[in-house]
Amino acid sequence: MTDSTLRRPLPRSLLAIAGLMVAGLILRLVPMGLPGAVVKHGGSILWAMMIHTIVGMVRPRWSPSRRGAVATIIACGIELSQLYHLPALDAMRANWLGALLFGRVFSIVDLVVYALAITIGTLIDYKHRRRT
Repeated sequence: MTDSTLRRPLPRSLLAIAGLMVAGLILRLVPMGLPGAVVKHGGSILWAMMIHTIVGMVRPRWSPSRRGAVATIIACGIELSQLYHLPALDAMRANWLGALLFGRVFSIVDLVVYALAITIGTLIDYKHRRRT
């Protein structure tokens, strides 16, 4: 297996990121009558998978477990940053885009959801690696 066979083509990564973003926005913004927990945690799952995909796009040669670990650190770090209310951070989170990207309210449940979502992404990476 060569290095190039382990890499996801850039257009495919960008398409996956765009798809996850669109799915998350639809889930969060389009009223579909879903339970609040499905909307909240479904959006969190998609967001964490997007972070995982971005890490894989930026560092395609890293092992799936390393990409998963870094994505988990980033996602949990962003969640933990919600415990800090510095004026600059609060200003960033006050607008719609900042709230979607960085959240507003810390939730320990989100840490578990992110870890689960990124674990799923990592398992998909391992499966893809075995196929190629």
